Amino acid sequence: MTILTQDSIAPVSFAQSASDPDGFAAALGRSFREYGFAVVRDHGVDQTIIDRALADAKAFFALPPETKRQYHQEGQGGARGYTPFGIEVAKGATERDLKEFWHRGRDLPAGHRYAPSMPDNVSVAEVDGLDASTKALYEALDAMGRVLLRAIARDLSLEETWFDNTVDQGNSVLRLLHYPPIEGEPGGVRAGAHEDINVITLLLGAEEAGLQVKTRDGDWLPIQPPRDALVVNIGDMLQRLTNDVLPSTTHRVVNPSAERMRYPRYSTPFFLHFNPDFEIRTLPGCVSAERPDRYEQPITADAYLAERLREIGLM
Repeated sequence: MTILTQDSIAPVSFAQSASDPDGFAAALGRSFREYGFAVVRDHGVDQTIIDRALADAKAFFALPPETKRQYHQEGQGGARGYTPFGIEVAKGATERDLKEFWHRGRDLPAGHRYAPSMPDNVSVAEVDGLDASTKALYEALDAMGRVLLRAIARDLSLEETWFDNTVDQGNSVLRLLHYPPIEGEPGGVRAGAHEDINVITLLLGAEEAGLQVKTRDGDWLPIQPPRDALVVNIGDMLQRLTNDVLPSTTHRVVNPSAERMRYPRYSTPFFLHFNPDFEIRTLPGCVSAERPDRYEQPITADAYLAERLREIGLM
């Protein structure tokens, strides 16, 4: 397989979602159908919110390992709090990913019916601003995700609001990722080739390169969005809902060149999920004689998530 040398995914301006929603939806749809990914510039998420969350994430990951480990939540599949270095593994892989991460989810009122699937968030005593800054970033990306789903609904010839009630209390997760500097000859890569489990993923640009997307021809396409852009990709849940019309594309984070190995990499993906009891059932408009239903058995979002978390070593 070849590593392509140029990023050929044309960015789409988020401002177009308000001025020309049909054009925005069509541009996103073309990119998703071709790559499973899109690059969205002018995203409008307050840079101050992004910078604060990233600074607090860096402060947390700089804590001693024994301090961080006290925030690891056993038996929760990494749903909240801290997941230590070298635990997650890509589906089908043998080497553990070279990363550690922090998860923040949706805040629910006491006694909420989704509480069994969506545990409470974890507070960090050592980093004063982490709770507030990650909550602000979570809410900003959650709101943007709903706008993107309206565009996806348009592109699929659905009512624009079709997704609104399917994700309004979704089990979405903000992940703060830290890939530490690499020493010697590592046995794995920062993130092995995988597909995301969720509906769509919103990924703000990382300071260090490494993200690559696998094209239909089997080549690897480097993706490095500019500062004012983010990457959006289709997850397995949406692929299943659309009968593979919108593909969940394989991607990875490769190890850096020798001169960049001493630098850490941070990124903040937001995994937008359906409500836990939403039934993922193939959309009728995505089934035809040429494209028979590949997912005849529906499954709830919660059951699908649990199944996949077991496959990647988090449960």
